[in-house]
Amino acid sequence: MKRLLVLFLLTLTSTSLFAQDFQCQVSINSSKISGSNRERYNALQQELYKFINDRKWCQYTFKTNERIECGLMINLTEVSGDVLKGTMTVQLNRPVYKTNYKTTVLNFQDKKIQFTYDEGQPLEYDGNSNLNQFTSLIAFYLNLFLGLDFDTFSMNGGAPYYDKCQNIVSLCQNVAEPGWQSFESGQNNRYWLIENLTNGTYSKIHEFLYQYHRLGLDAMVDNPDAGRAIIFEAIKSLQQAARQKSNLVIVQYLVSAKSDEIINIFKEGLANEKTQVVNIMKQLDPANSSKYDAITAANK
Repeated sequence: MKRLLVLFLLTLTSTSLFAQDFQCQVSINSSKISGSNRERYNALQQELYKFINDRKWCQYTFKTNERIECGLMINLTEVSGDVLKGTMTVQLNRPVYKTNYKTTVLNFQDKKIQFTYDEGQPLEYDGNSNLNQFTSLIAFYLNLFLGLDFDTFSMNGGAPYYDKCQNIVSLCQNVAEPGWQSFESGQNNRYWLIENLTNGTYSKIHEFLYQYHRLGLDAMVDNPDAGRAIIFEAIKSLQQAARQKSNLVIVQYLVSAKSDEIINIFKEGLANEKTQVVNIMKQLDPANSSKYDAITAANK
């Protein structure tokens, strides 16, 4: 009996050691770099996978089935010695209560990533300094994932992780690599992304995240009409945030991630609800305005 208890405790301890915060899919594509050393990038991919998935990134203890599902897909386009350049697709998913459905919270491409990597170099990270541009970049997005995920489960639950993102941005203000400064062309970069999420003027963004997911999607399995009505209120919260300043990058990213899902949800909505949602989504996403006509076209 004692032996069985010891084995159980050892199993429990072993499981807890590996049940970290993320279940992150990682890929590094170097096909656009002619004559590249594939082994070099395969090794980097393996090290990055371990760096993300085998490390504790927050104080909360996740069960294995609670680990945050996300993806970082790096597409390398240039290499000069140990300096690598390319793009990175960033994706965050969230489970919906009592279903097998995973909703996409975020899915976009960081179009300007640059970092230095020597083959065999360990991936080191310190939250209080910019030891390595690559690990700072990865840590920024992992803390962003934590912030957004916690925001979808509790109102303003992600604030501590947005602060960590802001700290990383501050530490990277004097680096040569792009994506960290306010003065870069346009506002589609990491600096403005986290500015949108930490600026109290845009607090409705956090209301959107909580209302849409926890109060809306999670309720739909038990009461579709009530859940859809709350999602409608959440979309109005996002509209209010967008009115504070045009072209907020976080609004663009959220709309892009949610547009198809919103269409599918409101195809089953009430007539008046459909009309209002279509009008709002066309305001938020004018470049794709025609796609929202599918909402009102349904069930005619």
